[in-house]
Amino acid sequence: MQVTETLNEGLKRGYTITVTAAELDAKVQAKLVEAQPEIEMKGFRKGKVPMAILRKQFGPRLIGEAMQEAIDGAMQSHFEASGDRPALQPEVKMVGGEDWKEGQDVVVEMSYEALPPIPDLDASNVTLERLVVKADPAAVDEALANLADNAKSFEDRKKGSKAKDGDQVTIDFEGFIDGEAFEGGKGESYPLVLGSGSFIPGFEEQLVGAKAEDEVEVKVSFPENYGAAHLAGKEALFKCKVHAVKAPKAAELDDELATKFGAESLEALKGQIAERLEAEYKGAARAVLKRSLLDQLDGLVKFDLPSKLVEAEAAQIAHQLWHEENPDVHDHNHGHVEATDEHKKLAERRVRLGLLLAEVGRKADVTVSDQEMTQAVLNAARQYPGQERAFFEFVQKNAQMQQQLRAPIFEDKVVDLIVSGAKVSDKEISKEDLQKAVEALDEI
Repeated sequence: MQVTETLNEGLKRGYTITVTAAELDAKVQAKLVEAQPEIEMKGFRKGKVPMAILRKQFGPRLIGEAMQEAIDGAMQSHFEASGDRPALQPEVKMVGGEDWKEGQDVVVEMSYEALPPIPDLDASNVTLERLVVKADPAAVDEALANLADNAKSFEDRKKGSKAKDGDQVTIDFEGFIDGEAFEGGKGESYPLVLGSGSFIPGFEEQLVGAKAEDEVEVKVSFPENYGAAHLAGKEALFKCKVHAVKAPKAAELDDELATKFGAESLEALKGQIAERLEAEYKGAARAVLKRSLLDQLDGLVKFDLPSKLVEAEAAQIAHQLWHEENPDVHDHNHGHVEATDEHKKLAERRVRLGLLLAEVGRKADVTVSDQEMTQAVLNAARQYPGQERAFFEFVQKNAQMQQQLRAPIFEDKVVDLIVSGAKVSDKEISKEDLQKAVEALDEI
């Protein structure tokens, strides 16, 4: 077997792998000898089938296996000897292809881009500012008021009172399109909070001013992007009967309210709210810190980038942004989205930072534990209520999905590692300033 270099230009590599006919034949022969004792064939005792018959019967299939094993072995030996790590799966093409015949040498062309050598990162050259926000009494009171609003009740208004925005009306309704009732357009004794936006646009506004026992005709148009295709864009008439008009009554800020949210007392609930707020602030501050770190790393370490990796990332960015800008188009065959220079620049940043973080993690033996992966799967499974078991089974069988869940955990652990070696100072700010800092983070 011979491996000959044909290209060594930047990160691009090219090789010709030659497996001689004699080497291939020897591998096939070895496979036949190994299998012979277990083979049974009509007219022969087990293990006594002549080699010539075995070769005729199984030779063609074993040649393919031997060829693949020889090429895979040559590639593995090459990567071990050269130290190269391919950025993407190498392209392998057999010379001669369909014209190849048994008894000929097998010649394969292999090409790939190698991952670049990445300089060591000195984390002490990184200077970061960690934003700190305390959950002050005003923020706790605001969050407590929101909880009370969510726990509010509704009481019947005085007989003959007109419904206002924010009131709850209890209604029967039935929808018609072109005079025909449609499926799913009927409800009885439905409690609807006016202004909640829970019904299609324009519906709730037309019930403002209605009184108990009123019959109201509501005319609306279903949105063009409505989930039910047979209703999308259609004009509809809803016949509504109002049974009750109720005014909102805010929940009292007391121990009884606290128990509704699992706390022993109002003071305990305030303590829980403060902890939750500070956890939210800490998470937001970490996002700002991480962006600052990535910005510094992007300018701190430079190395050549595999062009195909950048091209693939740019194409993915272009495709993703196109769908974000065209959320109503669900056709995935809309055609090729051309990556712009801006997409390519963003792709270069992502690839550079991805390779750098991967290398820092590799050198520091950063790993994702089974426990961390299990927690990640549990978190992801919550998006599929009732289908958690099916999701678990899907992840177990899907290596790509496992990698999607593992990658952000690995990245966060590497980020924490770098931050632990960086110069970090704390800066106490208001929650408003933290919110501005978060809003300034454009998607990267």
